[in-house]
Amino acid sequence: QVQLVESGGGLVQAGGSLRRSCVATGNVADINYMAWCRQAPGLQLELVASVRRDGSTNYANSAEGRFTSSSDNAKNTVVLHMNNLTSEDTAIYFCTVRRPIGGYHFQYWGQGTQVTVSS
Repeated sequence: QVQLVESGGGLVQAGGSLRRSCVATGNVADINYMAWCRQAPGLQLELVASVRRDGSTNYANSAEGRFTSSSDNAKNTVVLHMNNLTSEDTAIYFCTVRRPIGGYHFQYWGQGTQVTVSS
């Protein structure tokens, strides 16, 4: 099993910045993918940013140029820096990781934290 503990987030004014972090504990040796998703009221879950074990990253169009994510494999931590936030970024943000086990990928989720951007 893998446990994820998230921190950061909260309330920020439009144009401001926030930092979120996520630490994985438990069976973390094989984690090869760490990501951030978010869900705004009435909308589907959206993949915001992902980081592979080799450090390569991908971002949603909505996050490109404003959000940056990085991981520290030694500390099993992934960080999300969010800049120039707008009200459209208001959502619950979740950390998620994947582990390959026996040809399958198991995905684990953090508890999620509300991020609210006030205009």
